[in-house]
Amino acid sequence: MTKLEKARKIINEVDEQMAQLFTKRMEAVKTVAQYKKEHGLQVFDPTREAEIINNGSQRINDEEIKPYYIDFIQNNMDVSKKYQHRILEGMRVAYSGVEGAFANIAANKIFPDAKAVAYPDFKAAYKAVEKGECDAAILPIENSFNGDVGQVMDLAFFGSLFISGVYDISVVQNLLAIKGATTEQIKTVMSHPQALGQCAAYIRKHGWDTIEAVNTAVAVKQVAEMGRCDIAAIGSAEAGEKFGLKKLESHINESNNNTTRFAVFTKMQKLSSENDNHFIMLFTVTNEAGSLGKAISIIGKNGFNLKALKSRPTKELIWNYYFFVEGEGNINSENGKVMLEKLKSKCSEIKVIGSFEKEIVL
Repeated sequence: MTKLEKARKIINEVDEQMAQLFTKRMEAVKTVAQYKKEHGLQVFDPTREAEIINNGSQRINDEEIKPYYIDFIQNNMDVSKKYQHRILEGMRVAYSGVEGAFANIAANKIFPDAKAVAYPDFKAAYKAVEKGECDAAILPIENSFNGDVGQVMDLAFFGSLFISGVYDISVVQNLLAIKGATTEQIKTVMSHPQALGQCAAYIRKHGWDTIEAVNTAVAVKQVAEMGRCDIAAIGSAEAGEKFGLKKLESHINESNNNTTRFAVFTKMQKLSSENDNHFIMLFTVTNEAGSLGKAISIIGKNGFNLKALKSRPTKELIWNYYFFVEGEGNINSENGKVMLEKLKSKCSEIKVIGSFEKEIVL
């Protein structure tokens, strides 16, 4: 047997072993994809990929072939992602509104392979996940210009779902009208109260009346159905295109840095990771003087940074509130466990509903 034949024999034997290992690897990839579907996680995890490449490159001592092994690992991961995308095609993601709503846009960006399913309001989208109709719900929790979305916070407090991640999506509001209409003809604008608030200065400048809608895309749809030149909608360019309205003016929201934070709600709680550095927690304090201050002090003394603390009425008792907390630090660490244990003496109820690595800007 020649050297060439021997080399080819080795390659064939290795290829046979690699085929078996490839099958085993893809079975594990399938399990990962199913986990991501259940917990509302994206396919691409840049931290995990960087970790795999770094660890893999250290297995090769030959500096000449090391770059090729890194390419080999990257190709493996690319194939794995393609397989995960295929599996996630059966995923159903709930959102509030109709096609073209900002939540719909968010759902398509976060889960491009999933089927985005429209529901009439936040509660219906949330309940769809609780009832098992959908795998995840995309709901807004805050707008950088117009503040918190209280109804979603209430659903988080009284409901049973968990938050697997938070995503920041820029919001561009547009003035949309039927074809042939002009800005001068407009007398009334219709949109969701949040959008009307974001564009309040622009609306005042023109002296227009306002009509509130369930969400921006519904407003766009209704204006299209009315067919009137004197009524315009405020919403996304995608919604305008979907329902056949033309864009009279773009970027009419008061702030150019208008961003909405969307949370992904799932029935299953994501497994904790040492990389988790953000958490969302809800709690009520005991009816004692200084309880809230003491609770906040416990959080800080255990090495956690409070990014946000917001209060909402519980609606069960007059002047009784729950608190929505966003913090930095790994709440699943030993320090986190100690903090939660100490909080029990000052809080009548505690719910950790989210733990994730970082907030993602899309």
